[in-house]
Amino acid sequence: MQDTQQGKVVIVSGPSGVGKSTICAETAKRLNNVYLSVSVTTRPKAETEVDGREYWFISKEQFQERINNGSLLEYAEVFGHFYGTPKDKIDEALRAGKTVILEIDVAGAQQAKAVYPDAEMIFILPPTHGELAERMNNRGREDIETAEKRLDRADSEIAAAWQYYEHMVINDDLEQAVSEVLQIIQGSQT
Repeated sequence: MQDTQQGKVVIVSGPSGVGKSTICAETAKRLNNVYLSVSVTTRPKAETEVDGREYWFISKEQFQERINNGSLLEYAEVFGHFYGTPKDKIDEALRAGKTVILEIDVAGAQQAKAVYPDAEMIFILPPTHGELAERMNNRGREDIETAEKRLDRADSEIAAAWQYYEHMVINDDLEQAVSEVLQIIQGSQT
């Protein structure tokens, strides 16, 4: 099936708070014919989030149903909540010749790369560990214990990224990071 698809898969990962969502959204705005994948999750919706924009917020039962019928490209449990990527939307966008941007974690990226071996893999790095901690704190989305778990996880994600990702982009300056991601995507389409 990979040979008949015209589009391109771009996987973007990075630790919580590094700016992945902002970079992906800005990148999608500047590209033509792009599909920015929206994941499903069982975690509660934050006040500023909109269902279908940041995530599709569903129940654990609905999520399990998607696992059972094989409709997720990848999924994982992270800090007690499930996250997954709807595969039908990805395949539909690829058949339409779109560049598909998947914003997923390292484990999900490995699952997606197995299905789409030609996918470009980009990992977003923080300028420093301290800067990442400050960004996470400024988001105000979680309690201190959860934030500390996310910081611990960031270290293992960054270590794994050096093994599995072709491209590393440091998000010290947002405009520069978006520019680098665009160059990677546009370079892979030629």
